Amino acid sequence: MTHSTTPAGRLADAVITAIMLFVIVICLYPLLYVFSMSISDPLAAAAQEVWLLPKGFSLNAYNLVFENPDIWTAYFNTLWYTVAGTAFNVLMTITLAYPLSRRSFFLRGPITFLVVFTMLFSGGLIPTFILVNNLGLYNTRWALIILGAIGVWYVIIARTYFSTIPESLIESAKLDGANDIRIFWTVILPLSKPIIAVLVLFYAVGHWNSYFSALIYLPNKDLQPLQLYLVKVLVENTGLADSVMPSEEKSLAIMQIKYAIIIVATLPILFVYPFLQKYFVKGVMIGAIKG
Repeated sequence: MTHSTTPAGRLADAVITAIMLFVIVICLYPLLYVFSMSISDPLAAAAQEVWLLPKGFSLNAYNLVFENPDIWTAYFNTLWYTVAGTAFNVLMTITLAYPLSRRSFFLRGPITFLVVFTMLFSGGLIPTFILVNNLGLYNTRWALIILGAIGVWYVIIARTYFSTIPESLIESAKLDGANDIRIFWTVILPLSKPIIAVLVLFYAVGHWNSYFSALIYLPNKDLQPLQLYLVKVLVENTGLADSVMPSEEKSLAIMQIKYAIIIVATLPILFVYPFLQKYFVKGVMIGAIKG
């Protein structure tokens, strides 16, 4: 008799299923509520009559959002930071993690200590700001790219994954005359798609959601990302350009604008995850458990 056919097993399955459904509802409800508020009739939204599904239908809030040129500038900046930053992050992370995974690397111990040390101690915000300013990175795009070039935790995960690759493959490549750089690009990287996908996902989400670094290092509005624009709208109630919409309609849609901007800022990164999910699960399991 299997576990699932026993009374205790069926009860456990039912409890687990109920808990998972409850978690799914908790996770989906805020997103559904925000979307419903953004497309509901402005009068129903203003009266707080929307609880789950939309009441009425209106795209005035989205019209106001897309009429604003600032949001398009912020969108372009976020896409640039996400693509360029993620590519730079992944390149730096794997080129550091791979040597640290090889037992033959004579500086493996000291460099690993220095890498882990940065997880426990940092210079702080003010010294970092002074460093960024002295390097000429202040108020430039590179302040968001170079400053967080390597995530220490991701280096550890990638190093653990690389250590699972058999040494025999590397030795065979060396016997064929390949040097370390060629081995890395032609042997190691093709076998590392799962962990690379994990790094791409984590770094991309981090760049897409980041706003604090831009708040500190990017006073130029033309360089600021979408999330900082979102902060201005949601927290400071600023950043909304004038619209050609009649004043009465605009006043009714003002509250809905916040919900519309949340949807506009969230959907792109949500669409990326399904394409990387299979690599994400495999990479996390192998990179975090095996050693």
